[in-house]
Amino acid sequence: MAALSYRQASDALADLDPVMAALVERHGPMRTPPTVPVDRRFENLAEAIAYQQLAGRVAATIWGRVRALFDDGPLDPVAVLATSEADLRGAGLSGAKTAAILDLAAHAADGRLELQRMGRLGDEVVIDELVAVRGIGRWTAQMFLIFALRRLDVWPTGDLGVRAGYGLAYGLSESPTPKVLEELGQPLRPFRSLAAWYCWRAVEAPGLTG
Repeated sequence: MAALSYRQASDALADLDPVMAALVERHGPMRTPPTVPVDRRFENLAEAIAYQQLAGRVAATIWGRVRALFDDGPLDPVAVLATSEADLRGAGLSGAKTAAILDLAAHAADGRLELQRMGRLGDEVVIDELVAVRGIGRWTAQMFLIFALRRLDVWPTGDLGVRAGYGLAYGLSESPTPKVLEELGQPLRPFRSLAAWYCWRAVEAPGLTG
């Protein structure tokens, strides 16, 4: 079966649920950055670690300094492992993030994490492999699935924006808990990644929901 485009998947989601249909009409088809090439998946994850718990501008500055330590082209895990912790810390990474990126590089270099084959693995298998890396939790793995691998049915119930957006869009008195949101998302299968994206849009434009 051919992969659906975001436009096709957005239309299919709209057919499943009237609230989502209204969000699709207001915001158009789901839009994301270009697909992450296979040889950039390591860099994508390393950058995600660097960005954790930082404001976007600060994180971008730090990541730019880190990236400047290496040659142009796809970031190489072997090259990262050959870089001293002092140099990585000097670029602005915390000790925890330095350790996490080095652990990611070790997993990628020794084959424990086979990033080139992840496109062929099931969602939960990808999550299990990624969370074995220091500094990568379930949320980061889910974002990798949605934005790097373009998976259509990922439901990040622990994401505060998704929870808040769902509550706003559906007129709930409060944001659902992750456990409740898991059940609420069942009717939106197999397009829950798109539903999450529209929940984020609902938070950005609350006056257009309901």
